[in-house]
Amino acid sequence: MPNNASAKKRVKQTAKRTMINKAVKTKFRNASKRIFKAIEQGEDAASVTSMLSDVYSTLDKAAKVGTIHKNTASRKKARLTARVKAYVEAKQ
Repeated sequence: MPNNASAKKRVKQTAKRTMINKAVKTKFRNASKRIFKAIEQGEDAASVTSMLSDVYSTLDKAAKVGTIHKNTASRKKARLTARVKAYVEAKQ
């Protein structure tokens, strides 16, 4: 329970940031899930590759505002790229 004005303000700020961070994380998780689902369903390589650029964008934005660390974004992008690359090569 906050006892002074600055503590009350921090509680409000933390609640607001938490909501924003959750929204950003949900956005890139859903984008990643979309790629996995497309790979499972056997969609064409071009659409999966275009989805990958969307995931890159959301991960970079999340790292830019500090929701996730830049190395975490880089690691996730690398793993997704490897999976998409393997899928595209298998499709050919």
